[in-house]
Amino acid sequence: MKFTTVIFDFGGVITSSPFEAFNRLEAEKGIPHDSVRRINSANPDDNAWAKFERAEIDGAGFDEAFAAEARAIGIELRGADVLAVLAGDVRPNMVATLDRLKADGFTISCITNNVPAGKGAGMAMDDEKAAAVKDIMQRFDHIIESSKAGVRKPDPRIYQMMCDALNKNPEECIYLDDLGINCKPAAKLGMAAIKVSNEEQALGELGTLLEITLP
Repeated sequence: MKFTTVIFDFGGVITSSPFEAFNRLEAEKGIPHDSVRRINSANPDDNAWAKFERAEIDGAGFDEAFAAEARAIGIELRGADVLAVLAGDVRPNMVATLDRLKADGFTISCITNNVPAGKGAGMAMDDEKAAAVKDIMQRFDHIIESSKAGVRKPDPRIYQMMCDALNKNPEECIYLDDLGINCKPAAKLGMAAIKVSNEEQALGELGTLLEITLP
């Protein structure tokens, strides 16, 4: 079956990885490298981060719950500090690719795990970045945000929700995400999954699948 649809993760795909910003924060705070990743990977389905991505707690609740989880492993870090650096920088070639795909008649959509913080789906803290993200989001035919859907990746339901919304078979879809754990359910459903390590690699693999040169 020919591919008709490309589904993008947002942070780490359309924008730079939040993990890069987390590492800078850790360096500034003098705490161990990848501390945020370590905290968020413990009890991954029911920790503060997971609950916030499903909008089961608010920003204040996340601030306290994350701080408690950090303190449990001997680290002093507030959830609010993590949220302050969450929004990544836009990758221009990815945005150009969205425009190219739209022009070529492909359906494009976005599944993003996000939290009800900042301004808009990209969780930006300043107006300029929020406006840039809003402009990008308007390009998508459909968007599923975990904080609005109450379901987060890698729950298989969120990928099926997108197929149902677009009236597409999984086999028609290509899915891009910077986390392998989020690619696996998409692949199991029948999508072609691309784990994004960097912009050049991702666009090369996407272009190969679509038999076009990107961006």
